[in-house]
Amino acid sequence: MANQYEHLLTVIDVGSAKTCVLVAEITDSGLRYRGHGFAESRGSRKGVIVDLDKAVVSIQKAVEQAEDSAGVPIEHAILGIAGSHIRGVNSHGGINFGTRAREIGREEIRQAVEKARSIPLPPDREILHLLPQEFILDEHGGIHDPLGMMAARLEVRVHIVTSSAGAMQNVITAVNRAGVHIDDTVFEPLACADSVLSSDERDLGICLVELGAGSSSLIVFHEGAVMHSAGIPIGGDHFTSDLSFGLCTPAADAEKIKKLYGNTVVTLVPEGNEIEVPSVGDRPSRLISQRQIAEILEPRARELFEMLRDNLRHAGLMEMCVGGIVLTGGASRLPGMWDTAESVLRRPVRLAGPAPLAKMPSNLAEPEFATILGMACYGQRSRIARGLQDARWSTKLKLMFAKKGA
Repeated sequence: MANQYEHLLTVIDVGSAKTCVLVAEITDSGLRYRGHGFAESRGSRKGVIVDLDKAVVSIQKAVEQAEDSAGVPIEHAILGIAGSHIRGVNSHGGINFGTRAREIGREEIRQAVEKARSIPLPPDREILHLLPQEFILDEHGGIHDPLGMMAARLEVRVHIVTSSAGAMQNVITAVNRAGVHIDDTVFEPLACADSVLSSDERDLGICLVELGAGSSSLIVFHEGAVMHSAGIPIGGDHFTSDLSFGLCTPAADAEKIKKLYGNTVVTLVPEGNEIEVPSVGDRPSRLISQRQIAEILEPRARELFEMLRDNLRHAGLMEMCVGGIVLTGGASRLPGMWDTAESVLRRPVRLAGPAPLAKMPSNLAEPEFATILGMACYGQRSRIARGLQDARWSTKLKLMFAKKGA
């Protein structure tokens, strides 16, 4: 990026419903909004590119709009990665120094990390993040920075976020063809956490679920560390599709009906309410009970949260989520989602919007923009950490763990 634009940060979220581009300015007092652009996503489904040319056009439109809004050219960006292809795995590795304790240096830490990351992965998987959980010195755990400490054995526990190599590369290729170079990639819920979670929630134990259009992604924190990550193949578009088939109405009309009259809990809809539903072809529209809409949406919502529950149970983390569940993303705004989540998961649930940036338009302070704003916060932290020449090793180590290919 040209020198005059080094204080600017651009992030891109290529979603199944819309492509978002945000430009923020890094100032001494924090991030400041500069501009943004949106475009309806074409060629993307469930977080995966299915038509490269159409995806490129959508990205170009969003980038051009953001350039006009911010008044600057966009040549570099951070790209968000999400989708049902995301898989997370915990790993553990360590090195022995012999029978006598010795001082732990940076090279010893790197060797322990390499041991932890050296796990067999399928050929189609690529490591997106290597995130530290704790260091263990001579069986004493809970250590965040072992540099300079003494031990005869150094171990480390890490969480590895992986993605489909092909799916991730296709998104990167689409953005590159749109004229933007990708400086970094980030798992979207990891970035989103910067915008919606408190440090107390991360310490206590929390599951953040980003309900997108094509799929949903989740991340679990406990004692400040990432313990689990995954993707679930259900998103807001599935609710729309259910309505379209169930009501025999075009998808565009089903989306409007979902937003205006939808609810995932039948009993929350008053009896007797009727709405007009357009038909396909030349058939006349019909009047139906609003409860019929909820009867279609409720099973899909329960399926979504049952899959989330099963995912957390299989990972052995349901009991760790003492702080409950945080829902964000556009699909979280569907009325009744909070109630359904609490009913299925038996945990406290809250809906979360993003923390605003300075000078940011108020219409961006909604759950569907939590990810793009969180990505800006993540980008700022990463850039600051890179620039700290005299930073403590722990800061640099955490940055190294957080980067692809660390």
